[in-house]
Amino acid sequence: MRKQKQNIEKKDVREPDFWRTPLDIDKENVQKGEVHIIKDRCKACDFCIEFCPNNVLAISEEFNVKGYHPPYVLEPDNCVACKLCELICPEFAIYITEDNNLKTDKDEQ
Repeated sequence: MRKQKQNIEKKDVREPDFWRTPLDIDKENVQKGEVHIIKDRCKACDFCIEFCPNNVLAISEEFNVKGYHPPYVLEPDNCVACKLCELICPEFAIYITEDNNLKTDKDEQ
């Protein structure tokens, strides 16, 4: 009985297995984006950090002119230019640029 519980606990900790891939994965490029933050507009609501699907942003230690901690780009390579952070920001303090010259996942292979 103990072995079964230990096995279950180990399964909960490991990374998820992705059991399928898109059929057109070799034909499609994943768009990459570049995140731009206007630090002095930010009021540190953290919506951009909370709702980013790829955990691109994190809260910084520095202060802006309003006395808030603005976000910073933690993982720039993970940005897929979904622009959710741009849409959800109430202060218009963040925007994404899509550049065709940026490397895509397909270019790296």
